[in-house]
Amino acid sequence: MISETMRGFRVGPSVQPRELDPLLLWPAVALLLFGLVMVYSASIATAEGSRFTGHQPAYFLIRHGVFLCIGLVAAVAVFQIPLRVWQQAAPWLFLLGVALLAVVLVPFIGREVNGARRWLPLGLVNLQPSELMKLFAVLYAADYTARKLADMGSFRRGFVPMALVMALVGGLLLREPDFGAFVVIICIAMGILFLGGINARLFTLLFLFLALAFVALIWTSPYRRERIFGFMDPWSDAYGKGYQLSHALIAFGRGEWFGVGLGASVEKLFYLPEAHTDFLLAVIAEELGLVGVLAVVVLFGLLVQRAFAAGRQALLLERVYGGLVAQGIGIWFGVQAFINMGVNMGLLPTKGLTLPLMSFGGSGILANCVALGILLRVDYENRALMRGQAV
Repeated sequence: MISETMRGFRVGPSVQPRELDPLLLWPAVALLLFGLVMVYSASIATAEGSRFTGHQPAYFLIRHGVFLCIGLVAAVAVFQIPLRVWQQAAPWLFLLGVALLAVVLVPFIGREVNGARRWLPLGLVNLQPSELMKLFAVLYAADYTARKLADMGSFRRGFVPMALVMALVGGLLLREPDFGAFVVIICIAMGILFLGGINARLFTLLFLFLALAFVALIWTSPYRRERIFGFMDPWSDAYGKGYQLSHALIAFGRGEWFGVGLGASVEKLFYLPEAHTDFLLAVIAEELGLVGVLAVVVLFGLLVQRAFAAGRQALLLERVYGGLVAQGIGIWFGVQAFINMGVNMGLLPTKGLTLPLMSFGGSGILANCVALGILLRVDYENRALMRGQAV
């Protein structure tokens, strides 16, 4: 796959690119700022009505703003680090991620909310290791594939080691349980292996095996089965297993073309659960209508397309690791955004996945911003090499 891409394109010697791709930078900034506005709009009623927040309407806005500032500072910091350093650190970061996933399962250490143990309490904030693991999976899978390019056609040498590692991560995630993060991380690993040139027949067999495994995981878990049945007909039990989806669909229906106006959502008034996290898009649909939803879709589409473009350019410059990292981040953002949007629109079963770059959540925003910093670094190094500069 990589060698074919390199043969198909050439870098012109007269190209003088900008420092950074504006079509990569500004859609990301727009999503972050748009998310800040919509998190405030979606959370103001919940914050005002909760004793936990001190009845402060701006509680979630302030926390999200702080997380966003920390994330942007982290993005600027990681942008200064050359990709070769990330490649050297990738296995160790992955081991750190596995350790955190194991620690969160230890009783009296990991924090349990609504039957899921996914958070490590760190004083004023909670760390969600699965969010960091998505980033570490991108870095590790890209490093593994770059080192194993010659073995990508081999089942034993190319596929089995990665499969065993991902099985370990998957087992830890399913113990939390965090099925959504498991799906995203598997898609990242599979996508990077595919882009790295894994044997097509092996990839097809693997895809079929994973599909059967997902069906088995759903069928053997009563609460996952209930979510599937609720997804198929949410109105049959609109006050039970179909509650979240039915109210999300009501929000989309009320929004119509141009929405009811920013801040005027009714569903966020204690009807739609997790309005500022998992179902932020439903609030956008109600307040800004189809136009607002399409704006979000276009921004994500542009961001993912430019991530893949940066990755392809890195491959043309024979920087395999950077190319796979950029495309892996594109897969991550694209798959997670697609799942979240599908859940909000009733196209996919309800799953606890946030909208990247937009939804409330400190660990998610931090991981997303760090990924953006690394992605921009890939683009920066591409352009520096095209100008003949060392990186």
